[in-house]
Amino acid sequence: MGMKSKLIIAMFWMLTLAFGSSPASADAGAVYTLNNSSAGNSVLMYNRFANGQLSLGGTFATGGLGSGAGLGSQGALTLDASNRFLFAVNAGSNSITVFQVTYSGLNFIETTGSAGQNPISLTSFGNLLYVLNAGGGVGGVDTLAGFTVDSHGHLTNFSKNIALSASAVGPAQVSFNPEGNLLVVTEKGTNNIDIFSLNEGGTVGSMKVIASAAETPFGFAFSKRDYLIVSDAVGGAEGAGTMSSYHLRAEGTIHTITGSSPDNQGAPCWVAITPDSRFAYTTNTASGTISSYIVGFSGKLQLLNAAAADLGSTSGPIDLAMGNDSRFIYVLATGTGVIRGYSITASSGSLTPLNTMTGLPVSAVGLAVR
Repeated sequence: MGMKSKLIIAMFWMLTLAFGSSPASADAGAVYTLNNSSAGNSVLMYNRFANGQLSLGGTFATGGLGSGAGLGSQGALTLDASNRFLFAVNAGSNSITVFQVTYSGLNFIETTGSAGQNPISLTSFGNLLYVLNAGGGVGGVDTLAGFTVDSHGHLTNFSKNIALSASAVGPAQVSFNPEGNLLVVTEKGTNNIDIFSLNEGGTVGSMKVIASAAETPFGFAFSKRDYLIVSDAVGGAEGAGTMSSYHLRAEGTIHTITGSSPDNQGAPCWVAITPDSRFAYTTNTASGTISSYIVGFSGKLQLLNAAAADLGSTSGPIDLAMGNDSRFIYVLATGTGVIRGYSITASSGSLTPLNTMTGLPVSAVGLAVR
């Protein structure tokens, strides 16, 4: 063997030792959740590897307080589109926290007031951040508030006290539509879906209140072509849960596509859709399962598997999120204090269990994946 060949082999082994030879060893991102502790709120970070497996990455204090109990919402944590900033609610201290995302962890930027009471859900688009304050559940008023986010992650409040359909509606989630010109809010207590149009600069213009196709609209996500997929908890009754789909038009009107497609489970609440828009999933908190649906080209929903994953009747699965590659989905189950990952079969949408991270508090809320 010549000297050149020996040098090439030596360099190969040095690179292998330094970086690892298996794709499983490559850092592919992270999964984040909130401990939501009333004694001091923190983000729990789990390293996510190329094969979808997780390992504990660190704990990062928000500088605020959690509620110490579930929030009944989707979106307590959210990442901006570039995965540069992570935003978190502090429901117990009426504030929100911004972190800079790094490969090694999170850098605290600031904690600022949420311009309302009991913040439970966040949504980001461009340099805008909106927060849903569920003040009606703590003796105040349910409102929205808007913030701008500068290039360093600092927040400036430009709008507050934006009313929902009533002062106490049991709101569950706020989110921008894919184009960023509309805001959507689900109201569990009134069975309404609120659509807010946005003016240039991000301030709220008109508001439309739409009756939901089924009871207790909760979590939602957008598929391609502006289809809005919403879970219907139907009061949490066992076996009564459904999913509904709507076409959200640019002017803020809604056309119902699938009025309510039963999943025959209890309390479907959180929703995630694969980035290719082929499959939608919802966690059934009362049944301890995840249901899967096929999302048709026209937005029509078809139940694929009522129990695509079974975590156990006492598991209490809540938040659900996935990465941008459509390959893996993660669920936070506070009844058993775990985050569990699943790989998604691209052709069928079926779920295969990955490893499970244990030891999470029952107060944990929110799930974000990069």
